[in-house]
Amino acid sequence: METVPARVTGRLVLEMDELIKEGWYANRSELIRDAIREMVKRVKIHMLEQAMKDDVEWGLHGKD
Repeated sequence: METVPARVTGRLVLEMDELIKEGWYANRSELIRDAIREMVKRVKIHMLEQAMKDDVEWGLHGKD
């Protein structure tokens, strides 16, 4: 596994630690990895949806 340094605000650290304390995550690293996975998934879905919309638009109106 690779280490990637990151700086976060104190407020985010407090919120992360609260989620860990409540048992949602075992530690900060697990929380951050899960957050990154979710963001990557969202971006990929958004890109796919945009490509589909572009294809429909092209199919309806052709290229200008």
